Amino acid sequence: MDNTYITSQGDTWDMISYKVYGNEKYVDKLIQSNLLYKETIIFKANVELSIPEVQIIQQSSLPPWKRGIV
Repeated sequence: MDNTYITSQGDTWDMISYKVYGNEKYVDKLIQSNLLYKETIIFKANVELSIPEVQIIQQSSLPPWKRGIV
């Protein structure tokens, strides 16, 4: 089930991705779920967007040997 996000004036795809997922790399998934707005670069206020669920993988900055990965 998808959630929704209501834009603020000046929101961009990467800003929304960061606000919702904590990372800008999910922009493609946001756009695919909101094709009506795919050409939008800067959003006006109060646009309702569908926010798909994604599997967020947390990356560690530690090298593998310090994370216990062999």
